[in-house]
Amino acid sequence: MFDLIAFDADDTLWENNALYLRVQDKFKNILASYGIVDPIDQQLEDTEVRNLAFYGYGVMSFTLSLIELGIQLTSGHISTGDISAILAMGKEMITTQVQLYQHAEPALVELSRRYRLVLITKGELTHQLSKIAQSGLRQYFAEVEVVPDKTRAIYAEILAKHGVQPARFLMVGDSLRSDILPVLELGGWAVFVPNNFTWSHERGRLPQDLQDRFLEVEHLGMLPSLLEKFNQEE
Repeated sequence: MFDLIAFDADDTLWENNALYLRVQDKFKNILASYGIVDPIDQQLEDTEVRNLAFYGYGVMSFTLSLIELGIQLTSGHISTGDISAILAMGKEMITTQVQLYQHAEPALVELSRRYRLVLITKGELTHQLSKIAQSGLRQYFAEVEVVPDKTRAIYAEILAKHGVQPARFLMVGDSLRSDILPVLELGGWAVFVPNNFTWSHERGRLPQDLQDRFLEVEHLGMLPSLLEKFNQEE
């Protein structure tokens, strides 16, 4: 049925956003020392989303957004020491060891025997490649695509590069906004793997008219049997 199956990386194969949330809590503790105790989650997200156009996705963009918001909320009084602490947290995020999800590698082992797999991830090139190398999962993918964003146009370029028609393509990921909706709109298939830690910016709603090529699994360990059953019904 499928000529190409693609996987998202962050929060699909390994933990990612939970790390951001932990750093966000540390940032709140810094702000508390300036008397700022009001919830800042929405303000931070607004700052991050606004900065995507300038810095793209990833740790560097997140770190700069923390510094920007810290300056804004303290009216410029945040100390150089606290800015240094934020920068150190960003560096720690980059060097943190990748934590694979329990079912990730077994699913890839099985599926790579039957399908051509690629990895499609967005973010900073150096950091993403480092995480892929650390993960030990590179061997299961015919190719890795690190892209600045995941849009319908970018997916179309990837499929053209691989000579695959959308109807023969399946994308697996945790983000409705990035992994699911653009692929369905293009005419492909998508498997949604829910994750409680997915960034709210990556969430979305699935229109009724796109649900016929949409599948969902609780975890990646369920994916091989789902595809086997799906193929038998075709």
